[in-house]
Amino acid sequence: MLEIVRIPVLSDNYVWLMHDPASRETVVIDPAVAEPVLAEAASRGWRITQIWNTHWHPDHTGGNDQIKASVESASEICVITGPAAEAARIPSLDRTVGEGDRVTIGAIEAVVMEVPAHTAGHIAYHLPSEEVVFVGDTLFAMGCGRLFEGNADQMFANMQRLAALPPETQVYCAHEYTLSNGRYALVAEPDNAALRERMEQVELARAAGAATVPTTIGLELATNPFMRAASVAELARRRAEKDAFRG
Repeated sequence: MLEIVRIPVLSDNYVWLMHDPASRETVVIDPAVAEPVLAEAASRGWRITQIWNTHWHPDHTGGNDQIKASVESASEICVITGPAAEAARIPSLDRTVGEGDRVTIGAIEAVVMEVPAHTAGHIAYHLPSEEVVFVGDTLFAMGCGRLFEGNADQMFANMQRLAALPPETQVYCAHEYTLSNGRYALVAEPDNAALRERMEQVELARAAGAATVPTTIGLELATNPFMRAASVAELARRRAEKDAFRG
């Protein structure tokens, strides 16, 4: 079974460190910075062998070069994988991937899903055998990514694709936005009892300084107003409301 470790960095980012005990491979997902990632891997005796990027934003790729250089200074290899559509904006990539491509950690396979909208070439990595998906800034706990380089049609399609994954799938997003997302969600769906119950738990967790992700597809189906949007128009309206929301 894979071990997945959350590394909080910057103001609200999470870098994910994924380790396969069988092969002793370790993958870093979306390293905003390098030092805390290298320190965490070293403390566990894990050897970083790969980096997977979901999109080009610097708070997801900023640690690429330093991590690779640190690994390769010890005569090891570190392969950086990321979206082919954004290769020009991630110069450190060794391998580019797109829809349906496979990447592996040991014998475990991840399937690449193209999920554009937050950025034009955004991808996610779905590991079906592990019931895990790394979604970058596409899906958040009770939220979705802002439409910087895409549109509501694309994000609606992304939500529908992710909603079709098994409900027990663990969703690893890259930011701790849950509290603010949930406050807007209560405005969007004030009669959603599951949402109210979830927010009580989130408020307690955040007050204690605890993380609220990963989440699951099932939990998002019950409480995420973007995944629950019935149409492109409804998602677009909710995204515009959330962008203006100051709750």
